[in-house]
Amino acid sequence: MSRIVVLGGGESGVGSAVLAKVKGFDVFLSDMGKISETYAALLNEWDIPYEEGKHSEELILNADEVIKSPGIPATAAMVRKIEDKGINIISEIEFAGRYDSAKKICITGSNGKTTTTSLIYHLLQQAGLNVGLGGNIGKSYAYQVATEKFDIYVLELSSFQLDNVYDFKADIAIITNITPDHLDRYGHDMENYVKAKFRITRNMSSDDCFIFCSDDDITINHLNQIVVKAQKLPFTQKTEVEQGAFVKDDRMIVRYKEEECDMFLQELALGGRHNVYNSMAAAIAAKVMDIDNEAIRNGLSTFQAVEHRLEKVLSIGDVLYINDSKATNVDAAWYALECQTRPVVWIVGGTDKGNDYESLIPLAQEKVKAMICMGLDNKKFHDSFEAVVPQMHDVTSAEDAVKLAHKLAAAGDVVLLSPCCASFDLFKNYEDRGRQFKEAVRKL
Repeated sequence: MSRIVVLGGGESGVGSAVLAKVKGFDVFLSDMGKISETYAALLNEWDIPYEEGKHSEELILNADEVIKSPGIPATAAMVRKIEDKGINIISEIEFAGRYDSAKKICITGSNGKTTTTSLIYHLLQQAGLNVGLGGNIGKSYAYQVATEKFDIYVLELSSFQLDNVYDFKADIAIITNITPDHLDRYGHDMENYVKAKFRITRNMSSDDCFIFCSDDDITINHLNQIVVKAQKLPFTQKTEVEQGAFVKDDRMIVRYKEEECDMFLQELALGGRHNVYNSMAAAIAAKVMDIDNEAIRNGLSTFQAVEHRLEKVLSIGDVLYINDSKATNVDAAWYALECQTRPVVWIVGGTDKGNDYESLIPLAQEKVKAMICMGLDNKKFHDSFEAVVPQMHDVTSAEDAVKLAHKLAAAGDVVLLSPCCASFDLFKNYEDRGRQFKEAVRKL
């Protein structure tokens, strides 16, 4: 019996362990940190041996294969030891793909991937298809392959999840855009990060479709350097395309093969220029999946925004509070600021991932009346914005940030949590940060 060791006891790791158990492997899970009660209960339910708070070499280095959770960097000491022993390391996505014959629509990108993934899932579900949602969103893909039966999966894939895929293949692959992010994990080399994103196109054939933003220079420059056999379907707001999607006057037009679908931009459920891109990518995928125009229009006009993504929380005394906790990089925060039409009290801060705030300075100068830095180290924010933002303050909790924002904001203003950074200095993750922000707003 082959032995599989899973590193990491979160959603991805536990899902992988369950699938390994179902497929008859001798499986063991190891986590350097504490495993949550929910996941520990799941491991016990499936009778999967595990350890927490340590990595025992004698229980790990005898593996035939190791499944590494995406949150663990390749530089971790135990990962190095596994590599030194010549043991194959794969991701949950690679492992689950071996046992899944469903059609796979896979989405990656620096920004917009959660919204685009959720949009596609919504369109396919509304059209009555038997579809699962997974990857970096919702339930683990591996757990669903172990316990459910879907005809189609819509998978959001982060660059970390793509790092250890080799034979996995998408039927439809989407790159929403590529901007500097997570450079701390890629040796502060943008090229390494871009290559990780493009792993989503591995193994694709001429029967498959690659959907991408042709307005995104980084994507296009890299696309010109590699061979992608799949049919290329661009989306753009700058020109007209023969196949793909574009904007003309006040309409979005999608063309695929002989079919054409159009829709007024004002009918889209999601506002903002960036969401036009997300809606175009989703609409192309829906057309490739043979969904009719009426269902596409209906789906794109009824979609509810994703939690923590420009999520309107409450309006108090004509001050609108917006939770954009998922904006963990500069580009996402740029979109959040760009679509604001009212004066902004901007809450930022967290773990810096090698960010350059230069592109945000003109928007901050134009729109931001006060900045609240919610992090353990805010020096970079002060250095970048002190000259252009009238007021800057430092806090170390979501509650203090919201109380201070409430004092600084006047009627007609927006309080925007769009942090630009990862959340790991003060919070468990961006969801925890967003929920604490919303809780504090509700207490006002």
